[in-house]
Amino acid sequence: MNRPYPPTSYDPAEGAQVRSAAAKSGACPAARTSLPGNPLAPGAARRFIRAALADWAGLGPPVAGQLPEFSEQFTYDAAILVNELVTNAVVHAGTTVDVLCRLESGDGQEPAALVIEVSDHHPSRAVRSEPQRARDEHAACEYGRGLHIVAALAECWGITYRSGLKTVWARLTADADEPPEPPDGHRGEFLQRGLRAAEILAPTPHRTPRRHDRDWVNRGALSFLAEASDLLAGQFDEDMIAALAGQLLVPRLADWCAIWLDEDAGGPLTAPRLARVWHAKEAAMEPLRAAVEKEPPRLPASARGGPVPMPWPRTPELGADGAALAYRLVAGGSDMGVLLLGRAGLSRIPDEVTGLIEDFLRRVALAIGAARQYTRQATISRVLQRGLLPTRVAEIPGIDSAFVYEPSNEGLAGGDFYDVFPGAGGRWCFALGDVQGSGPEAAVVTGLARPWLRLLAREGYAVHEVLDRLNQLLVDDATEAAESAVRLATAEPVGEDEGPQARFLSLLYGELVPDAQGVRCTLASAGHPLPLLLRPDGSVRAAAVPQVLLGVVEGARYESESLRLTSGDTLLCVTDGVTERRSGPRMFDDADGLATELSGCVGLTASGVAGRIKQAVYDFGEAPPADDLALLVLRAD
Repeated sequence: MNRPYPPTSYDPAEGAQVRSAAAKSGACPAARTSLPGNPLAPGAARRFIRAALADWAGLGPPVAGQLPEFSEQFTYDAAILVNELVTNAVVHAGTTVDVLCRLESGDGQEPAALVIEVSDHHPSRAVRSEPQRARDEHAACEYGRGLHIVAALAECWGITYRSGLKTVWARLTADADEPPEPPDGHRGEFLQRGLRAAEILAPTPHRTPRRHDRDWVNRGALSFLAEASDLLAGQFDEDMIAALAGQLLVPRLADWCAIWLDEDAGGPLTAPRLARVWHAKEAAMEPLRAAVEKEPPRLPASARGGPVPMPWPRTPELGADGAALAYRLVAGGSDMGVLLLGRAGLSRIPDEVTGLIEDFLRRVALAIGAARQYTRQATISRVLQRGLLPTRVAEIPGIDSAFVYEPSNEGLAGGDFYDVFPGAGGRWCFALGDVQGSGPEAAVVTGLARPWLRLLAREGYAVHEVLDRLNQLLVDDATEAAESAVRLATAEPVGEDEGPQARFLSLLYGELVPDAQGVRCTLASAGHPLPLLLRPDGSVRAAAVPQVLLGVVEGARYESESLRLTSGDTLLCVTDGVTERRSGPRMFDDADGLATELSGCVGLTASGVAGRIKQAVYDFGEAPPADDLALLVLRAD
């Protein structure tokens, strides 16, 4: 059955999902994608395979005619196969995962088939397809049933090793006697039929091991794991993951469960906390909590994800006796917590069910690990963002000012920044900038630009001179970073994707000098959305001219211009998160949309103008803004 079937060579660097040229010419098509080695990968792989089959179904004969119209059942089996292959790659390798799927037409003797290949970049680690029995009965090694599932569904499968790459492939054929497509009204039931708790998830004493084996092959377990993966992968709160895990386990796999979570590795050592208690009967919830809080499970160090028998909690609401098991939640070699579950009326939970629980809890642990990583990253970004933005904004005599700053992603430091500070000789300086990209790369540029701006302004340089020097500093810094990267490269030269990021910065910079006639404003825009000046009569005009981005052209020279702000004049400065806010194909600033909105702000305070523009940006599209949002309003009193 597992005869050799060499995988097709392909270049993973080709990246995202594509339809091959062969498909367009009528030959057998193929599609490929690359996925990160994290818990989100299996769900993305399932969506990828479904999209590819849906795409190919529209090609018409002879390709689509080779298989029975890509029935729901065939698509479902293909999604389960790729789910388990990718899950194995994530669990056992943890590297980037490359997925290739291709159709093979039949030749009259051999049926048409779908071939799925999943490659990781850790070829030294073998894929485990059989349980590893430890000598110590309490030492349960990590293993999965993913390849048992693959073997049950696939016509054949195998593993191929190449330099730096391990590929697990499976060949899926459509059975000639495959059941017909269900009516539309019953499609949901057809896809969810595997969740029959009475069949596999609530075993009864009269069943034999042989029946259990047949039930395992039944798609109940497969559907349960696939749906659980979808639910868990989108969560980034570990307490929510614990709550979902409890509700998925009870009553399908157990009558009750309790989940303890260890503190994150970066914090102080404390006792695990009881994060979730769940019982099929609501009235038994509190008695269960009281019972397990008294005696939390203590597992041996050798228990790495396998079941450990535990005493049945002594409380009337749980029944006189039953089987209880504890599992350690492990992801990436780190302990995430412990789960305790029980089933009343049984002396022992069958191996087939404990194996299913093990596979499920591996997904839970991976989701908790991803949630903790996201939380750490978000915390670092918030701390970093606070350090990059001013703790307080200077109050300029004769000027009413207001700011809006909202990063699009709370988990990443934004690329936008602002500042208002005193300069030399009674001048007040303001800046609104937007760094290319976001996250750490953008934070590096922001961390350089803000102190340089303040230093140059306090040295007495004029507006255009500040931009000249800041541009040269960015160009020089980027050049030094590139040279350092090349010197540090040992095995290969630094490629386009591996080298330092270009340090481009759009910036609106100006200075204000109050005098007897109002406030004299001198400003310049380097690749930034132009500032708009609102007069008390409702007229609006651009207050600067466009110039090249900072950090692009060595030796660039910038020009500034001056204007006078009198009582009631309002200067609006924004980043492209405002002007390029999208609603379908349209942008907020199309047909001078920003100027039109500003013209209706006559008589408003600076904070009133900021609030009006912000609300207009949000109202422009149904989805939340996809870019950082920053604006600065300066209004002459």
